[in-house]
Amino acid sequence: MRISGRIRRAALAVVLILVVSSASMPLWHYANPEIVRIAYRLQTKGIVYSWGGGHADKPGPSKGTCLGYHGKIKPCPAAKTRGLDCSGFTRWVYALAHGTDVLGPGNTDDHLKRMRRVRTPRPGDLVYFGKIKKTRHVGVYLGQGRMMNAPETGAKVRVDRIKRKDFLGYFRY
Repeated sequence: MRISGRIRRAALAVVLILVVSSASMPLWHYANPEIVRIAYRLQTKGIVYSWGGGHADKPGPSKGTCLGYHGKIKPCPAAKTRGLDCSGFTRWVYALAHGTDVLGPGNTDDHLKRMRRVRTPRPGDLVYFGKIKKTRHVGVYLGQGRMMNAPETGAKVRVDRIKRKDFLGYFRY
């Protein structure tokens, strides 16, 4: 009878530890799996890259801009193309996952200000490239060295390996 009493007390202690530790975790940690599901769902829509796309008042595909465009395709197709650039894509994914435009308008530098760097990434975190205050690219981390991103003019939202030389780090909202 003593052993079963010890087992019950140990089980109760484990349950209490689990309840207390999970109750103290911020709620936004639970959005990460939803971020990945949304990114994959959006990939199936065949959304094209458009420089400056996704930066209208509300997140989502929009016509881009040729202001600051340095892409390979000439003349610049962005002003006539409804789509997303890299930060427009991550802004839309995060808005859908969080139920509000948490990253807001702006570019990768503006969005990075709302994030915190993490050493151990989880699927749903953002992967940034470039330098602090001069970022060049962003994607949604999927795990296993892969990211979902809007990579360049002429491409659609897709999965790529994280292999760029200008890797800055992983960031979490």
